[in-house]
Amino acid sequence: MNSRNRHLFKRYIAQASEFEPFIIDVAKGEGVYVWDKEGKKYIDFISSICVNNVGHRNPVVLKALEEQMQKYLHIMVYGEFIQQPQLDLAETLCQCLPPNLQKIFLLNSGSEAIEGAIKLARLYNHRSEIISFANSYHGSTIGAMSALGNEPIRQRFDPLLPDHRLLEYDNEEPLDAISDKTCCVIAEVIQSGSGMKEAHAGFLRKLRQKCTEHGALLIFDEIQSGFGRTGRLFAFEHEGIVPDILCIAKGMGGGMPIGAFISSEALMELLNNEHPLMGHASTFGGHPMSCAASLAALKLINSPEVLPKVEAKGERIRRHLQEIPQVKEVHGKGLFLAAHFENSRITAKVQERCMANGFISFWLLFNHQALGLTPPLTITEEEIDYGMELFKKSVREAV
Repeated sequence: MNSRNRHLFKRYIAQASEFEPFIIDVAKGEGVYVWDKEGKKYIDFISSICVNNVGHRNPVVLKALEEQMQKYLHIMVYGEFIQQPQLDLAETLCQCLPPNLQKIFLLNSGSEAIEGAIKLARLYNHRSEIISFANSYHGSTIGAMSALGNEPIRQRFDPLLPDHRLLEYDNEEPLDAISDKTCCVIAEVIQSGSGMKEAHAGFLRKLRQKCTEHGALLIFDEIQSGFGRTGRLFAFEHEGIVPDILCIAKGMGGGMPIGAFISSEALMELLNNEHPLMGHASTFGGHPMSCAASLAALKLINSPEVLPKVEAKGERIRRHLQEIPQVKEVHGKGLFLAAHFENSRITAKVQERCMANGFISFWLLFNHQALGLTPPLTITEEEIDYGMELFKKSVREAV
């Protein structure tokens, strides 16, 4: 590795973790692979944390970017001028969604989407109580962190938004805490940070019922699980339980930064005010380059070549994992999976060997006994087999 680049990285780039980062001095990314500047090839089994759902530098996305680049880049703050990439993306995406999710507010990231959703909920019922779930992650801004499912981390930044309650996930009994004081409930359909923990249908049905009963808005965070990752465009489709507000980002952009929250026309009208900054605003939200890339990625994901094959690809990875005695459990759906080991020490060693062997995996925020396996949806069967052989080799070396 270039020692000067490593020095500059440590000297000038603010670090996001107290742990030593798994540094790759990146030269190129293409398809499911990343190369460093020494020519070493890595197979990316995390898709840049569920961002590159169509792989690195997908030709379809590159073509859309090139075409838009010849027309215009940033023109005006969001919502003031008509920009075709925004219209095309919004129309195409809303055609894929239920009738109560037909108005989209385009932003730059998942954290911003959560912030906008919380503000919209407060405008709706003028309440302050936010309920979220243990081991959930919704972003790093102050509002999003207020809903973080880890009290020790939250307390480092207190005071955050007041009136927050944390409930146990996938347990119906605590849902009785939802009351006429509750503004909104924020939930992941599949909790990524805890190891791709799925909620059973009964839990999600009761959650929907309690929110409706008490006039609290249900916000689904599909920032990681969305855009085909589970075998459906969105994870909530598996259970047929529809939120009042949907938050999306990451895999939405085909590698470009973009996020959004989506709701009904009636709810979104609450953002309209006598002052343009009283509702919600964004300078770069709906950037034409990001929207062009997002539309190209959405069409590709939703095509017969990609989405219908995701669950079978996920099953192929599961079969490989079943051959590894050290993998105690596998959680998740489609290509949104986590391999669970006996303890965090083994997991750390496996991850270390994976990186050495050219296999990119990643630890999970609240479960250090598990590694995430979320390769691009465009991965081939041959690439799955190649990657999983590297994973098996890494586990053997680790233990």
